Amino acid sequence: MEPTAPITLTQLTTIIAAVGALGTAAFGLVDTFKALPGGGISRAGFKFIRQIVLQLAPPVSSLDQTGLSRNSIVTSLLSQWINGTATADQVNIAKSLIKLRLTPDTASVLAQATGVDAFVLTEVAKNINSGTPLTQPQNDVYGRFDLLLTTLLDQAYERADQRYRNVAKFAAVPVAVALAVIAAVVVPSHINIPEAILIGLIATPIAPIAKDLSSAITTTAQTIQAWKG
Repeated sequence: MEPTAPITLTQLTTIIAAVGALGTAAFGLVDTFKALPGGGISRAGFKFIRQIVLQLAPPVSSLDQTGLSRNSIVTSLLSQWINGTATADQVNIAKSLIKLRLTPDTASVLAQATGVDAFVLTEVAKNINSGTPLTQPQNDVYGRFDLLLTTLLDQAYERADQRYRNVAKFAAVPVAVALAVIAAVVVPSHINIPEAILIGLIATPIAPIAKDLSSAITTTAQTIQAWKG
């Protein structure tokens, strides 16, 4: 039996790039599951956004029959979440929809959620509804309310994005394994099923760092060669 020839540096970097590409493809395939009814896998993260919206949008009979109902807001934000709208834009839209629900009836709940003075925020809501200019103290409270509202929504979207990515990466592992096994069976190669399964298992974790890993190995090898030379 002839000894197996050692893998060259070029072959190693090519293998790493190919494995990373498999992981990227698996993650991309999982990402398309967002198109399933109800948002599919994206619901794993959206629950954090729904929670904060329901907290900041108390039920109000005069609003729940309009486009500013809690369900309407959640549905609108879910569609933007699934479509991949820029996070900053999603936060701004969510904030605008919540602020449109600022009325004398909802002011106390919003004040409690954001930690501002409930009495002053109620007066702000009354002035906005009547078109009366805000006083300086009211402007200060309204500005603080706006900032804290942005912070709460930012936190919710960050947690949602992190949860979605973690769940999607976990789901991408069996997809990568399935793709690798199919390739090993359908395409003539020297890779057997156990090797294909191993490649599938490491593909998703390697995908984000494949390029950097290949560059690091190449640089290290060149450094060693220069040192020995």
